[in-house]
Amino acid sequence: MPRRFAHALYANAFLLLSLTALFWAGNFVLGRGVHGHVPPVALAWWRWFLATLIVLPFAWPHLKRDWPVVREHWRILALLGVTGAGLFNTFAYIGLNHTTALNALVLQSSGPVLIVLATFALFGDRVSRAQGVGIALSFIGVLMMVARGDLAVLGGLTLNAGDLGILAAALTWAVYTAFLRRRPEMHWLSFTVVTFGVAVLVNTPLMAIEHLSGWQLQPTLQTVGAIAYVAVFPSVLAYIFYNRGVELIGGNRAGVFMHLVPLFGAALAIGLLGEQPRAYHALALVLILAGVTLAARKG
Repeated sequence: MPRRFAHALYANAFLLLSLTALFWAGNFVLGRGVHGHVPPVALAWWRWFLATLIVLPFAWPHLKRDWPVVREHWRILALLGVTGAGLFNTFAYIGLNHTTALNALVLQSSGPVLIVLATFALFGDRVSRAQGVGIALSFIGVLMMVARGDLAVLGGLTLNAGDLGILAAALTWAVYTAFLRRRPEMHWLSFTVVTFGVAVLVNTPLMAIEHLSGWQLQPTLQTVGAIAYVAVFPSVLAYIFYNRGVELIGGNRAGVFMHLVPLFGAALAIGLLGEQPRAYHALALVLILAGVTLAARKG
């Protein structure tokens, strides 16, 4: 029964991508919550180091078999490791140290649009009319939610260094999603551990610079809890689920599920932080779910 359930889960792109969005929503909430206590690059480095240790025992037999493939296709694997793991989360954590949650959610919601642009620019992909309408609907729903029902609020937003970090994260993720189609034929565990390992290598010199600048990690219960969460849920599970989702339905259709991240973030804030639901939450929910459903259809 557990094996049958796992196979059914691994074949359901919509469920995998929805869970990915949920885990990433928690990542954004946590990243902002600990921004004054945990250095951003250190958080990224420990995230990928522990994620690598978790996956490596399961991936080792497959990695030994796939090693000739890794050596032959090291360039594309390095690109995917740098963009999808190494820099994406580092940019996001740095950005969350210097911007508001409102700005971060608005900029992060541009991800599906950037993915469409990246796949078109790099590979000539096009979207159907229905998918374009779906992306637009879900994007309006995101804006409605983060602006708390008053879209005039968005006119007062200004960009700062933190916002540029969030935007850089969205851009690197768009490139990663576009190039996932070039992933070589290898076991998914081999691919996962290789990309995680690349992320560790990329962030090692950055963490050293951060440490020497005086921003050092303090071994507190809050720090340990934060690292444990980001190593398991938005790293190991979310990356496996997202990569499989893109494999099943393609980058353009999978990318729109990123609009669920701020929706789940609001739900977490209501459930965990005691914030009160409003009418605009319901309207945003309808728009986002309708847009995601429309954009995720084949076209």
